[in-house]
Amino acid sequence: MIYAALSLWLVAIVLMAWAVHGLWSAIVKPKAVNIALLPGTLVTQLGRIVGLLVTGAKVTNTALMGDDEDGAPSTEPRYEARLPVFGPVVVGLLPLIAAGIMTYVVLVGLGEPVVAAAYRAGNPLPPDLVLRELPEDASAFWDQLRNLITLAEGTLDAVLRAEMAPWRIAAFAYLMICMTVRMAPFSGNIRGHLGAIASTGVILALVGTLSPVPAQSIERLWPLVSLTVGWLFLLLIASLIVHGAVTSVRMIARWQ
Repeated sequence: MIYAALSLWLVAIVLMAWAVHGLWSAIVKPKAVNIALLPGTLVTQLGRIVGLLVTGAKVTNTALMGDDEDGAPSTEPRYEARLPVFGPVVVGLLPLIAAGIMTYVVLVGLGEPVVAAAYRAGNPLPPDLVLRELPEDASAFWDQLRNLITLAEGTLDAVLRAEMAPWRIAAFAYLMICMTVRMAPFSGNIRGHLGAIASTGVILALVGTLSPVPAQSIERLWPLVSLTVGWLFLLLIASLIVHGAVTSVRMIARWQ
């Protein structure tokens, strides 16, 4: 079912973004990472503030960068306990929606040549590399992992072969990094993020029993989901390689 598959891939996006952010924070100071991701922080922080206000919280002491060593975005909510269960889901959902909308804007507005290059890369196309159904056996699971590597390779190749000025490629890559990595959950709200994804999947599935519109909309957006998965998987691979190299160098330096 496409609704369950969408929920699974959204969870994968959140977890990959979280892992990439954690790896970068282990390589350099977390404050430097959060400063570099400032555009994405602004978008998701606005979504978080709206979610807090909608759920009946009074927001105070909001900052895009904290004063501590981490420099993480901070918002002090003062709840009035109106939505004890539904509230964290909304607070987790709106930053994801905000980051998703801006990722779509970057892909369509700034990165259209990259998308075109991805579709010229040959067969299979990016949307075909991300399953629309849950893997039913181990063979399908391993096939999907191989497809993710192919998707990451095709994503990098599309960026390198895109017919656009170097400054535009750099701006596209930077904004994509900011928006996708900032899909990671805010501190203390991972359950809200995952709950938001699960709730959205259930609601879409229920509405889908009455109308074909949700399924059709997901099909139209599937290329965006696929390219986002490919981009984050590429970042995760690169981050793991760099993290391993830096850790090895640090261990050798301490041993000497």
